[in-house]
Amino acid sequence: MKDLHAILKKEKYKKIKFKIIKTQHLLIKAKINGVLGNFILDTGASSSCIGFEFVGFFQVNAQDSKTKASGAGATGMHTQTALNNNLQLGTWKNTEFDLIVFDLSHVNEALRQHKAKPVHGIIGADVLMKGKAIVDYYNNYLYLQK
Repeated sequence: MKDLHAILKKEKYKKIKFKIIKTQHLLIKAKINGVLGNFILDTGASSSCIGFEFVGFFQVNAQDSKTKASGAGATGMHTQTALNNNLQLGTWKNTEFDLIVFDLSHVNEALRQHKAKPVHGIIGADVLMKGKAIVDYYNNYLYLQK
């Protein structure tokens, strides 16, 4: 395992640290449009998203969407989309990043009940696939390729 970082560095992967919080979720820091936030890293979420209340915070241009979101414990939720944003995780960047905007209150309420801090959003499989992600659970690192 010691050589993993060296091998991935040669393959132009960027290393991003994450934390495992009380709920066993993976917490990762990310910048959207230059603004730093806290996100759950969720391999099971198809799309990355932020909560409605953070549209202004991250300076995204949200448009109504016909798509309904569903997730753990909730279905048929109203969504918006925010196209062409800048995403940065560590030194890995995506300059044409599309986001889903929806009500994250059920996620944050569950986190609060477990005495964990609320999050701004979720980094999902869209980012992980684009970056050819490798998750090193043992050392708490996410690797994304340029």
